[in-house]
Amino acid sequence: MVEKLDEAARKALPSTLPDWEMVEGRDAIRRRFRFRDFSEAWGFMTRVALLAEAQNHHPEWSNVWNKVEIVLTTHDAGGLSKRDLRLAEAIDDLPR
Repeated sequence: MVEKLDEAARKALPSTLPDWEMVEGRDAIRRRFRFRDFSEAWGFMTRVALLAEAQNHHPEWSNVWNKVEIVLTTHDAGGLSKRDLRLAEAIDDLPR
């Protein structure tokens, strides 16, 4: 069973994942991305999809033309877990 993040990990989120924010009303984090055009956004989503498959941890996301919004939470844990942090860090490391 995947466990939710402890308080120490939660307090460290602003420094470990500075571009991500907590989602109001949910135990989840979100990041919004903007690209030059739809093709660049779609290419980014493809790279994220490959990461998600490799980690067997899939984001909630949306795409509108050049914008991509990604929300991470671990449904099995009922909120944020280390799985979300690992995927967020991997997404942050992708070239843009």
